[in-house]
Amino acid sequence: MSNDAAGRHTRFIVLLAALVALGPLSIDGYLPGLPDLAGDLRASAAATQLTITACLVGLAIGQLIAGPLSDIYGRRRPLLAGLALYTIASALCAVAPDVRTFVGLRLVQGIGGAFGIVIANAMVRDRTSGTRTARLFSALTLITGLAPVFAPVLGGQLLRVTAWPGIFVGLAVLGAVMLAASAAGLPETRSSASRQPLPAVVGQLLSDRVFTGYVLANGLVFAAMFAYISGSPFVLQEIHGLSPQQYSAVFAVNAAGLIAAAQISGRLVARAGARVLLLAGLLGATAGGTTVLGAVLTRAPLPVLLIGLFVLVSSVGLVMPNAAAQALADHGGHAGSAAALLGFSQFMLGGALAPLAGAGGATDALPMGIIVAVLPALALLTLGVLTRSMPGERTRRPARQGRAGPRRPHRHIDRRGAGIQ
Repeated sequence: MSNDAAGRHTRFIVLLAALVALGPLSIDGYLPGLPDLAGDLRASAAATQLTITACLVGLAIGQLIAGPLSDIYGRRRPLLAGLALYTIASALCAVAPDVRTFVGLRLVQGIGGAFGIVIANAMVRDRTSGTRTARLFSALTLITGLAPVFAPVLGGQLLRVTAWPGIFVGLAVLGAVMLAASAAGLPETRSSASRQPLPAVVGQLLSDRVFTGYVLANGLVFAAMFAYISGSPFVLQEIHGLSPQQYSAVFAVNAAGLIAAAQISGRLVARAGARVLLLAGLLGATAGGTTVLGAVLTRAPLPVLLIGLFVLVSSVGLVMPNAAAQALADHGGHAGSAAALLGFSQFMLGGALAPLAGAGGATDALPMGIIVAVLPALALLTLGVLTRSMPGERTRRPARQGRAGPRRPHRHIDRRGAGIQ
């Protein structure tokens, strides 16, 4: 690769990483300003929490909109439209007169931000295949792990010089910069000849049980991580007595584990294969979740619980990039819709199941322990059942016929191995 080509490739990856970061920044960047926001908008605690939920719902729904549109109309036009919507909604959030308006704008902001996430993932699949796809997804997972950690820190620093509306002004400026950079620097990666009508795309994806297996496995593990995020502040601070600073340190260590695992995955995927690393991640998440549940049931010392949480969260760094690479491997023709369903399952399963971690109140760790133990095990079972070969099947789909006779099966036959290998 020439220096010029390498430079273009680097700029391409940096832009995609920034697009993926928009979602986490939108969710977490304003958290330090929530108390002031509630006071200024005369909002209850429940209404204030709803502003977070609205953004999560927008990110989930927006991906279902963005993915099919990008398959039909190409990547660039929907991406630029989504970024424009994100920028406008972010700016309007800064001047929202009441909490109801603010919640509605947060929903729209999430929808606009979702375009960046799903189209970035689709562009990776457009440009790469095989282990290169898994490597790039590992790089994007690094951003996914870093952004939630640093977003509240950046928001807190902004609050030193401005009030909470200033955070949304900052997000609007970021959206405008991303809009300009994408318009100037991101090429169209999908040819017009490969575009298909939406009903055909949806039908193909929903009828593919292997794709569904990878999507569900990824979503269930992501939901387990969401349960940790929502339940661990109460478990570690209220039950085990950690200070906010100590809890932040634990959160940062676990995030570092996720990031390290994603980078290890990127280095090993060419030798080990995406499916093997995915299975390793699922087994690790199951072991970590089981350790957490065991620590809760036996009232084990805090280090045992912390070890279980570290293994659980770190394993997500193996699961997410490789599940994404495997799910999109056979759907390059409509990668936008496939990436949309992948992202939608993450946010919807996470949003639906994570609140159950607090079902026992602030002083009961058992609900969180059950969820983080059961969901990874269920993901492992789901992957084994849905991606195993059925009787009489030898490959993922029949070999295509050509002039020279049947084509040889693809070498990555582990996409459809006999159960979990």
